[in-house]
Amino acid sequence: MNNKTNRKQDALDYHSKGRPGKIQVVPTKPTNSQRDLTMAYSPGVAEPCLRIADNVEDVYKYTAKGNLVAVISNGTAVLGLGNIGPEASKPVMEGKGLLFKIYADIDVFDLEINAKTPDEFVAIVKALEPTFGGINLEDISAPTCFEIERRLKAEMKIPVMHDDQHGTAIISGAALLNACEIQGKKLDKIKMVVNGAGAAAVSCSKMYLSLGVKKENLVMFDINGLLTPDRTDLGDIRMEFATERKDIKTLAEAMKGADVFVGLSAGNVVTPDMLKAMAKNPIVFAMANPDPEIAYDIAHNTRKDIIMATGRSDFPNQVNNVLGFPYIFRGALDVRATAINEEMKIAAVKAIADIAKKPVPEAVNLAYSTTNLKFGRDYIIPKPMDQRLIIEVSTAVAKAAIDSGVARKVITDWDAYAEELRTRIGSDDKLLRNLTNQAKQNPKRIVFAEADTYKILRAAQIVKDECIATPILLGNVDRIKQIMKDNDLDLGDVQIIDPREGTVETEKYAQYLYSKRQRRGITLFEARKLMIDRNYYGASMVQFGEADALISGLTKNYVTTIKPALQIIGTEDGVNRVAGMYMMITQKGPVFFGDTTVNVNPTVQELVDITVLIERSVRQFNVTPRVGILSYSNFGSNDGPVPEKTREAVRILHEKYPDMVVDGDMQANFALNPELLSDNFPFSTLVGRPANTLIFPNLESGNIAYKLLQEIGGAEAVGPILLGLKKPVHVLQLGSSVREIVNMITIAVVNAQEKSVAVDPAKSVKR
Repeated sequence: MNNKTNRKQDALDYHSKGRPGKIQVVPTKPTNSQRDLTMAYSPGVAEPCLRIADNVEDVYKYTAKGNLVAVISNGTAVLGLGNIGPEASKPVMEGKGLLFKIYADIDVFDLEINAKTPDEFVAIVKALEPTFGGINLEDISAPTCFEIERRLKAEMKIPVMHDDQHGTAIISGAALLNACEIQGKKLDKIKMVVNGAGAAAVSCSKMYLSLGVKKENLVMFDINGLLTPDRTDLGDIRMEFATERKDIKTLAEAMKGADVFVGLSAGNVVTPDMLKAMAKNPIVFAMANPDPEIAYDIAHNTRKDIIMATGRSDFPNQVNNVLGFPYIFRGALDVRATAINEEMKIAAVKAIADIAKKPVPEAVNLAYSTTNLKFGRDYIIPKPMDQRLIIEVSTAVAKAAIDSGVARKVITDWDAYAEELRTRIGSDDKLLRNLTNQAKQNPKRIVFAEADTYKILRAAQIVKDECIATPILLGNVDRIKQIMKDNDLDLGDVQIIDPREGTVETEKYAQYLYSKRQRRGITLFEARKLMIDRNYYGASMVQFGEADALISGLTKNYVTTIKPALQIIGTEDGVNRVAGMYMMITQKGPVFFGDTTVNVNPTVQELVDITVLIERSVRQFNVTPRVGILSYSNFGSNDGPVPEKTREAVRILHEKYPDMVVDGDMQANFALNPELLSDNFPFSTLVGRPANTLIFPNLESGNIAYKLLQEIGGAEAVGPILLGLKKPVHVLQLGSSVREIVNMITIAVVNAQEKSVAVDPAKSVKR
């Protein structure tokens, strides 16, 4: 009850805090000077206006039309909420716009219109054609949605698609092709049962017929039963799927001997007995949300030979529309298609199906914490994180548009187009999402040293609810429980430990600390006393394998937090020092900053050690590091302690680590601007692409830089990520937000996954 309440409040806070909503309009041209403004508006704007007036196609050259899609709804069928009105549909439409942007770099205006009849709706949307490059219809009730889409497609010369219909059809169509191949079934022979007769079910069924399923082998049910010709409550569209068969009346009867079940209806309407009655090697697409027509575990326990897909992300083979609509519109926009026709949809189906058959990129395996994701029963369609989708699907759709004669722009250099798609949206902006996915595949136990604070407890609940981590809380038990009660937090049977009360482990931890530090001034009495400190206790839990990572630092300074970890856990073998790194999430992707928190004024050798440690750590995020070692000088242009130190560090790195892509001394703008670097210093090893890893000559410059970028540049700071310890300990910024804490927990889990090699603490004592 409390968890549900908190999730509801989280959703409300997410949408309301800061700028209300999820999307905004951002200028794409300079606007800083008076001249900029005269170019953007009067009088400069007159020139493109006149060019477009002479040739209307120039609207694609001088305006954003070619990359602008309208997401339009009247709010009559919003998710599972029903007819809640256009205003209430706006959060969904903004969300759809966000997905268009992050997956395919398509800009969106969401339009919620007060139009109930097809005539009203069509008239409004038709009048908007000069503004948009494409129209995505959303959440419109059946059967009105069929007529609206049909008329708009016939009367408009830009791509129009109702994603509720065709998105599910395209993704499940790809899944059907691959499932039939794996199960040894031919499309023209399979017997199919479709439960549900709404817009998605009808469109899916039409897609399956286009792929080769025979109409006489498909039967469809709605809430009132089997669709038959004698029913008077069916419109023309549903009547197309009425069956003449007399041997069945119920869903259970239809399931006997069926090869494929497609559910777009309600949860738990299919029983194990129905499943047992299906043919050998059945295919079940139970796509009702949130509860499938039959639970995944029940289905697999009932039929070992099943291939199953659902609409849920926590089971294999999720039928997720995001695999299709961003890339279908991307391809359509890029050739200025006048429509999204059947040829383009079929091309998308086949492209999505083909991706699943190819070797899975390592980035996808890492995102889902597996090394053996491959074509088979549990992998019949790609994962949403697969970056091949934008290239393969968009290209297939664009080619189909050209071949079918609806393209107004012809692409001839497909390699250049693929590169354009790569640069539109690379791996960088997806890094945090990939890390979250990776964490969820193998959650770890995270011990929180400051669990008597609301922010920590809220973050702990989030990562527990989202299966990112298993929290262990340190602090006063009564106080922690009171904070949870006061804030309606429910962490279930979470483990809470108060080190001040003493535990059976306390003496073990104290003896271990004493054995490591007895020649460093710590007596056994002092070791026992230190174990009252939650940072010492938490670090000991990690060292003894009773937790996988420690999170602290929200209310204490950095040194107080890091000292116990160094004394108890120590550094990795071969590592001479620890370092701090921030991952700055910018609009151009992540940039890694180091050292920003630990080493105040590193020597040449320390700078080398820090660079090696950070470069290796960046690789663990599946990012290829390009390292710029920063100064106020460029390649010897100035002398002084800082330039000389950084130049010598680079010389050593080039000599000892010839495979590392690193250069300096250099100023930050040259490191980040490849054109500037190439024009002035073409010899640099960083020429061609910007640096993504910046090493600062001292702590103050790095710390100032990341805080400025965070506050003025709008970057999100993830960190500080503590590097070099034998086991994961991560220190929060003072006053971190709940979101920042969740991000650090995610990093800690991924870090723990990588370090999950059992070590006997008693054998690792250093004296």
